[in-house]
Amino acid sequence: MASRTVVLVHGNPETAAIWGPLTAALGERGVGEVVSLSPPGFGAPVPDDFDPTMDNYAAWLVGELATIRASGTEIDLLGHDWGAGHVYGALARRPDLVRTWAGDIAGVLHTDYVWHDMAQAWQMPEIGEQVIEGMTTSGHDEKVTLFEGLGLPSDIADDLATGLNADMGRCVLRLYRTGAQPAVGELGDRLATMDLPPGLVVDAELDAYIASDLSNDIARRLGAEALRLDARGHWWMVDDIDPVADSLVAFWSSH
Repeated sequence: MASRTVVLVHGNPETAAIWGPLTAALGERGVGEVVSLSPPGFGAPVPDDFDPTMDNYAAWLVGELATIRASGTEIDLLGHDWGAGHVYGALARRPDLVRTWAGDIAGVLHTDYVWHDMAQAWQMPEIGEQVIEGMTTSGHDEKVTLFEGLGLPSDIADDLATGLNADMGRCVLRLYRTGAQPAVGELGDRLATMDLPPGLVVDAELDAYIASDLSNDIARRLGAEALRLDARGHWWMVDDIDPVADSLVAFWSSH
């Protein structure tokens, strides 16, 4: 049997710190090869020639996956938030690079999806710049308080606060503007026509950014399984992670 690597991709406005609890839980279950990839601008430097569009992030992830795959290991890919968006974009380009895929916020791929209020603000010229400036220029303690208010533990909130800088802000604006509808809905339609590897849609019941009915409809259209996480919100991976880790390992083991 070929070796396997779990590859994790986080979203906005995040760093790889959000994967700490899950990585530890997977290690306790014998999953030793876990790699966290940080998209440019989100806990990683932004190359001078990198234009942070939705398509370019998908191309970035394809390049990272191809490098890992070249070592001979098979990949179980998991994305959260825009990290899941990058997973879906990479699948549309190179589904052959992964053994399995998993991601949350799948409803964003639905043609009926309407971006949440903050995303719509970021997508508006001038207003988006003002909102991002307020987020990125506030003091560190204010940023920590912001993330803690969203339900993140203090240690993870501190790391995310450090990562919330001007580079991330510029990437947020460009990414969300190129990901405005109909772009994400068209990506979902494209994926629905493809022969994809085994997939798992993570449906967090209390995720305020995405409706379960849209995510489950996308799961059906993509031929994916669905993992329902009752009483969990957008950052389902930072607390009481054992049941989630068990479900992920079971999914990977069944394929």
